[in-house]
Amino acid sequence: MRVLITGVAGFVGGHLVDYLRYAAPEAELWGLAWAEDPGQVPDGVQQLSGDLALPASLLRSLELARPEVVFHLAGATSVASSWQQPDRSFQVNALGTLNLLEALRTIGLGATVVVASSAEVYGSVPAEAQPIAESVPLAPISPYAASKAAQDLIAEQYFRGFAMPTVPLRLSPPTGPRRPPQSAASSFARQIVRIERGLAPPRLAVGNLQAIRDFSDVRDVARAYWLAASRGRPGAAYNVGSGRGVRIGEVLEILRSRTAAAIEVEVDRRLLRASDVDCLVADASRFRNDTGWRPEIPLERTLEDLLDWWRANV
Repeated sequence: MRVLITGVAGFVGGHLVDYLRYAAPEAELWGLAWAEDPGQVPDGVQQLSGDLALPASLLRSLELARPEVVFHLAGATSVASSWQQPDRSFQVNALGTLNLLEALRTIGLGATVVVASSAEVYGSVPAEAQPIAESVPLAPISPYAASKAAQDLIAEQYFRGFAMPTVPLRLSPPTGPRRPPQSAASSFARQIVRIERGLAPPRLAVGNLQAIRDFSDVRDVARAYWLAASRGRPGAAYNVGSGRGVRIGEVLEILRSRTAAAIEVEVDRRLLRASDVDCLVADASRFRNDTGWRPEIPLERTLEDLLDWWRANV
């Protein structure tokens, strides 16, 4: 089996490679990494030179790899940055997905394409509609979320219009070892370790601690990608999450309970957004019923592993 992973040098991409080596050791792995991505392509992955913004380069890469399965993980991933650069979010997430699917169609490859969407596409959902099912209308409130909603709909259109076997995953926030510090949990963990090492004063900067999110361990998410490709229904969009809503402040307290350092918490107004989603909790029953997936790693272990990873890498 020939497998292509876009965004292979990213946080989830590395964990997906780890899981595929276990679940599909016979798979021939190809990776498309953006030239400006500072991440490293994992060993054993054949790297391709291509850019989602350049259709001609995608055609060359796909002709080389000729994948049977594509995991499309590449994208602009920051909600905060999307407010400053909304055009980049749409160019990478929406137009990049369109270019990839069109290149696959042009070549005539019948590859299954698992697309990394986001639970952010649902926007502000009232409490009575939580946990959120896939039937809830898409109502994004950030440029990032709007670009992901467009990506999701492009994948659906290629299934309906061209019978391309696309499977969008609307992911709850993945976290765990190797997570970059732009996310709240990883930022907290890194700051704690810097304080432990005496590299920073004992003050931890935070944003909105009241927001509720449904965190998933990245290793569970890697397994979800594989199950989506091997057991998912083409054309079906799936929520992937634990179904457990956790306040960002609770994440912070779990991490603080794992350190002996005395830490003062300070709200940094630069980390607050004028418009934010209060609560996102996923109903992943459709995905569980179709694929058998369920989360296996509890949040407490995820956060401990994240903290330990930073201790080994600061």
